[in-house]
Amino acid sequence: MSGLELSALVTSAAGLVVLVPGLAMLLLFAVPGWRVGSLVNVGASVLTLLAALRLFFLPPRADVLLHVDAFNIYLVALTAFVGLSTAIFSAAYIRFEVNSGKLAEPYLRFYHAMYQAFMGSMLLALLANNLGVMWVAVEGATLATVLMVSLYRTHESIEAAWKYFILCGVGIALALFGTTILYLAARPVVGTGLDAMTFSTLLPRAGEFNPAILNLAFVFLLVGYGTKVGLAPLHAWLPDAHAEGPTPISAVLSGLLLNVALYAVLRCKMLLAQNTGAIAPGPLMLTMGLASLMLAAFSLWKRRDIKRFFAYSSIEHMGLATFAFGMGGPLANFAGLLHMTMHSLTKSAIFFAVGQAAQVKGTQKFAEISGLTASHPWLGWGLVAGVAMIAGLPPSGVFMSEFLLLTTTFARQPWLAALLALGLLTGLAAMVARIQGVAFGATMPDKSEPPSAAALVPLYLHLALVLVAGVWLPEPLVAWFVQVAALLG
Repeated sequence: MSGLELSALVTSAAGLVVLVPGLAMLLLFAVPGWRVGSLVNVGASVLTLLAALRLFFLPPRADVLLHVDAFNIYLVALTAFVGLSTAIFSAAYIRFEVNSGKLAEPYLRFYHAMYQAFMGSMLLALLANNLGVMWVAVEGATLATVLMVSLYRTHESIEAAWKYFILCGVGIALALFGTTILYLAARPVVGTGLDAMTFSTLLPRAGEFNPAILNLAFVFLLVGYGTKVGLAPLHAWLPDAHAEGPTPISAVLSGLLLNVALYAVLRCKMLLAQNTGAIAPGPLMLTMGLASLMLAAFSLWKRRDIKRFFAYSSIEHMGLATFAFGMGGPLANFAGLLHMTMHSLTKSAIFFAVGQAAQVKGTQKFAEISGLTASHPWLGWGLVAGVAMIAGLPPSGVFMSEFLLLTTTFARQPWLAALLALGLLTGLAAMVARIQGVAFGATMPDKSEPPSAAALVPLYLHLALVLVAGVWLPEPLVAWFVQVAALLG
């Protein structure tokens, strides 16, 4: 990177969104005490959100490294918002882990630093104009989460971290190969150098690329980044990582990282949409999306660990979003974008509730978590509301996205709509069956103090946003969904 490019990165609004978490990471390595570390983590997340919101008041801009356009600006704001709410929840969560002796000071310093590294990597992936930089950022997010999943240093957590590292390492290697092939497709048209890797340069000229090479690149990119999305049959890392890592990391893994990986796939899909000779990416995405939905929906019935249960739910819903984008068209793409947003807010809220329930009861097993609405009403009813929303019950934003997708699929491919409805109803039934005992069963004795009120604030804030989205969407948000849906083809 030249001095001029570095200066542009530092002074640009998009660069600030990336640099704040990076600087916070360095600071957190040196901050003593978990209380100060938690405050710095929250403070850095506030600054990141403010920097992200500032992008709305500036004209779109693209340079050789970063760009801000209609597609990524709302996703950047969503990522920064969920990052802040999770940092607030994390402060209360970490206090319990310290008091219970599960985590010592060196691990906490490392945890907070890696949290900011994770956030910075995801934001860089969303803002990257260079496809190589996007790949590096996704890999950086992978490495940061691998380290956090193994934070407890138990046999199970280390095994889960290695499984995550190996499977996602294979996936990210395939994505690198696909990125290289995409460069080979672009080079005869736009020349060598950074231009052949810059998305804003590639998109207008993608119609001139060799379609055979472009097709091959997309297959590798879909499989590679699809591993990070958690699409079947590449999903095996996700339940273990969620079950064994700290709960705040489960919240941002499900709520954010899966979105970032799907975003990378959609960027590549946009290039194919500009080339009339390229294959239609829809059938591939429909197949992987529907397979993920069906596998996860039926797998929910066999899960005995509450965090592992909701990890499979994340596979189900990312499969649903992938299915929507595979179906394509303005309405299906609109539904996919809305579903990505609503899933991020709802699933992170559910993990906030699940994390507190597991701490209070001292276990993640369904059989030992029971009667929460009686013993801890605010926590129990928050979890019930979150499950009702993620199951697609009205009124909620998730219901809206699923309804839009079902109706457009039924109009175009009725037999696919029947399979889609079967998967959704199977998942709904599993959710209802599991939540009954957790919320309304016999009250189990607590093994720790009840959750703090501060830890409940992010939970109810997310749920309120999803509830409002089920009955009303702000006009600027609807306009963004419509605009991006048209870009995705």
